[in-house]
Amino acid sequence: MAEAPRRETLLVNITPREQRVAWVDNGMAQEVWVERTSQRGLVGNIYWGRVQRVLPGMQAAFIDIGLARAAFLYVADVYRPEDTPESEPIEKLLQPGQWVMVQVTKNPLGSKGARVSMQISLPSRLLVYMPGQKVIGVSQKIEDEAERARLRELLCAIPEIEQAQGGFIVRTVAEGAQLMELRADLLYLMKLWEQISARVKGLTRPTCIYEELPLYLRVLRDTPAEQIEQVLVDSRETLAKMQEFARIYVPQLVELMQHYEGERPIFDLYNVEDAISQALEKRVPLKSGGYLVIDQTEALTTIDVNTGAFVGHKNLEETIYKTNMEATSAIARQLRLRNLGGMIIIDFIDMQEQQHREHVLEALKRALSRDRAKTTVNDFSPLGLLEMTRKRTRESLERTLCQPCPICEGRGTVKTPQTVAYEIFREITRMARQFDVQQYRVIASEAVVSYIMDEESDSVAELEAFINCSVSFQAEATYPPEAYDVVMM
Repeated sequence: MAEAPRRETLLVNITPREQRVAWVDNGMAQEVWVERTSQRGLVGNIYWGRVQRVLPGMQAAFIDIGLARAAFLYVADVYRPEDTPESEPIEKLLQPGQWVMVQVTKNPLGSKGARVSMQISLPSRLLVYMPGQKVIGVSQKIEDEAERARLRELLCAIPEIEQAQGGFIVRTVAEGAQLMELRADLLYLMKLWEQISARVKGLTRPTCIYEELPLYLRVLRDTPAEQIEQVLVDSRETLAKMQEFARIYVPQLVELMQHYEGERPIFDLYNVEDAISQALEKRVPLKSGGYLVIDQTEALTTIDVNTGAFVGHKNLEETIYKTNMEATSAIARQLRLRNLGGMIIIDFIDMQEQQHREHVLEALKRALSRDRAKTTVNDFSPLGLLEMTRKRTRESLERTLCQPCPICEGRGTVKTPQTVAYEIFREITRMARQFDVQQYRVIASEAVVSYIMDEESDSVAELEAFINCSVSFQAEATYPPEAYDVVMM
């Protein structure tokens, strides 16, 4: 029996420089998007850029699109005329200084520039238009073969499709759509592409020629309307824009949109703020008393499952099995909530019974089936680890909202007062060998100075005798734990 579609509440929180959107299901936040005016995502934007460098060894090129870092273009994403063989190397397709139109497919991440493609795609509510290509397709997520065939026939029956000079993909949200709806989207996309193409005339510098819709409109465009039960917006101006957009593309949502007028902030009322705070913590508690530990690194994300205070009622194997089963839904939710992508390693608690391992694997796959991002889950490795991937197109929630700690610089730890004290002793010894000085003054944090005066007073006396100089200490409240200065008096 097919699972009934879930209906969720969409919350839209607007402040002057920030837009936040949250999906809430069964009273729990499942996904959160944050878009700031100063850091707006680039995925979907189209740029007129110039080839900066071609790298035959990597079969890639760097494209100047007017941003701080050059964009990366891989050979598979280079547009090829019909008569160009697939094996044609990138140095035959692109030359330094050549002007190209590219679209961002992945936002800049860390020190990497944006990933771009010359194979442009323009989405509307029901269709995706791909200029220069001749494909006619239907989203693979529409599984009903009869519906797939019906949509393909409708699309091909639109008279203007022959003039499009491009291909079309029918999106998942088009399931059940009629001919006039598809035709309206097709005409809109053709007009949009005509406007974009006209903008490059006369351009002599890299620049953005098309910008993706703002966050609150993208969510309406990309989410099946039947999944939405209610849309609450705390800004009258934004609500009006959303209703105007919905009347054209998703008229069934207009009646579901309301202005939130409550005194409590909308994210507080639905506990979204608490969910965001928890999503920034490494440790995630489970209802049974177990917990997850989530570590995000540059290369991958690791998730460790622990029983914690959960002791079970039967035996150890049963306790482990129940904890792992509970963890599957929590892991799937945290991946969506934190928007974790790339390679993910899950260290479930070791299970002896093969049947339990299979049940946990299936439970994780079911929990991930609701994820809008593409996921791939492998079987347990010989070491008992489960490897999976999740498509990443934007920064994680942590990297959107946080920055590396200025004290530890992202390490997660700081040196102990004892370690810093011994560094100071070594620095004074080094300076004494180079300079003829009568006195040294050390300025350091209160914790370090207190440790030296309380625990290392004998060491200070020995140091003074060794270098034949006096050493004084000054505590400075504004100094971080590892900072110090040695001043020659």
